[in-house]
Amino acid sequence: MKKMVFVFFALLAAAPLAQAQLIKTQLILKVVDELGNPVGQASVKLFETEADYTQEKNVVFEGTTDDKGVVQFKRMKAIQYFLIVRKDDRDNQGGGEKVGPLEENKFNKATVVIQ
Repeated sequence: MKKMVFVFFALLAAAPLAQAQLIKTQLILKVVDELGNPVGQASVKLFETEADYTQEKNVVFEGTTDDKGVVQFKRMKAIQYFLIVRKDDRDNQGGGEKVGPLEENKFNKATVVIQ
C-alpha cells in the first residue's frame, strides 16, 4: 500500500514536467482594425527571413483568421517571424511586420493592426 501511494505521488509530481514537454511552440495571432475591432477572414502569411518577407516567397505558415480575428499556428520554431496580413484593401504594412522571438514550448500571443 505504501508503495502504491509513493508511486502515485511520484507520478503526480512528474505530471507538470511531462505536460510542459508536450506543449509545442505556438502562436495565437489576433488581427484587429485601427479601431480595435476583430478582422475575420484576413489572410496571414509568416516568413522566417526578412528577404523572404520582402519577396513574398518561402511562406512557412499560412492561415486565415476566424470571425473573432484569431488564427493559431502550431509546432513553430522559437524564432522571430515576419508577417503579412491582408484583408481586402487593408494590410499591416508600415507597422507590425515582425513577431517574436517566440518563447519555446509556450502559447505565444500577439495582436496585429491592419489599416
